Amino acid sequence: MNLSIRAITFDLDDTLWPFAPISERLEQVLHDWMREHSPYTAERFPIAAMRALRDRVHIENPHLHHDLSRLRRITLERALYESGGDPALAEPAFEAFYAARSQVEYYPDTIVALRRISAKRPIAAVSNGNADLARIGLASLFAFQLGAREHGASKPEPSIFHAACARLDLPCAQVLHVGDHPEMDVAGAVRAGLRSCWLNREAQDWERSDVHPDLTFPHLIALADWLDAHPLSQESDIS
Repeated sequence: MNLSIRAITFDLDDTLWPFAPISERLEQVLHDWMREHSPYTAERFPIAAMRALRDRVHIENPHLHHDLSRLRRITLERALYESGGDPALAEPAFEAFYAARSQVEYYPDTIVALRRISAKRPIAAVSNGNADLARIGLASLFAFQLGAREHGASKPEPSIFHAACARLDLPCAQVLHVGDHPEMDVAGAVRAGLRSCWLNREAQDWERSDVHPDLTFPHLIALADWLDAHPLSQESDIS
């Protein structure tokens, strides 16, 4: 199979940085904020109860699954209302949440690899999450960021991949999508007609038989090395 990769799209959470530490920190940040600004809400909704409320809001609003920020705001509004708090606090509470959301701890390979890769190909972000590359400080390396909220649909829907390729002004077959998730990233990209790269940081076995990634690497440095070995004029078959 000959790969002619002229641009690369990246997933964000669990691809450029681990999300679990962020999620844990966010819950504590919100709880501490409520303890200071709406104590009755913090008492009525400690961390476990707030998490359960968030899950209920997700279940009750399937039409908003592409918009995690809206779902979070609804959760905060519900928590404040049900605890007798001031609904006007929902927006400043969300701002506290979002400031913490933008504090990421990159995988050790991320920054060096992104600089190398972006020097060789245009790169863009395609994500279901609500991270903001401008607030995080990575936007200068990316041609653009396309989120599920802005697009109106989330991965693995083909339309979000197609929209990214349209903005890159390239055929789907010349765009490589890189991500950690076998369904959202690999299968989604393949079904949309893109090339796919599975970032397999945990050394897991590929268990699907219906679809396979074009490339698999344990970290982004390996992808940067592959691009060094396969310049556009010399890209060759992958066995």
